Amino acid sequence: MNTDRIEKTVVIRATRSRVWQAFTGLDEFTDWFGVALDGAFAPGARLTGRRTTPGNEHVTVELAVEQVEPERLLTFRWHPFANDPEVDYSQEPTTLVEFRLADVAGGTRLTVTESGFDRIPLDRRETAFWMHEQGWTSLLAGIARHVAA
Repeated sequence: MNTDRIEKTVVIRATRSRVWQAFTGLDEFTDWFGVALDGAFAPGARLTGRRTTPGNEHVTVELAVEQVEPERLLTFRWHPFANDPEVDYSQEPTTLVEFRLADVAGGTRLTVTESGFDRIPLDRRETAFWMHEQGWTSLLAGIARHVAA
């Protein structure tokens, strides 16, 4: 079993342009991703925000955007499952999140890959991997519902 990389795919019955808008429109991103970010997705941008899911509003999320290829690719780095406000995660390695969009019959294939878990400190690695494995399944269902609404 590969514990360094998570990959999930969903086909969304919408155009690539529509799915891309759900990523790059910050209000839409907040709706399906559950994080209210400040700033815009641009290469080199550092975005911060708060989780919006009930019970997690205390969690700050920081993204370091690496690549933005409109309607095709969005990548960023972050600290996975960095939910404890008492812990400074800034010295830990990050994981790389990649969202890839492609046209398919009936809509858009969205593939999310998160890699780099083997570099996360051992005491957090298994939990971070498991939580993100479950989380990406939920988030992909969430964006599909959001775009269809």
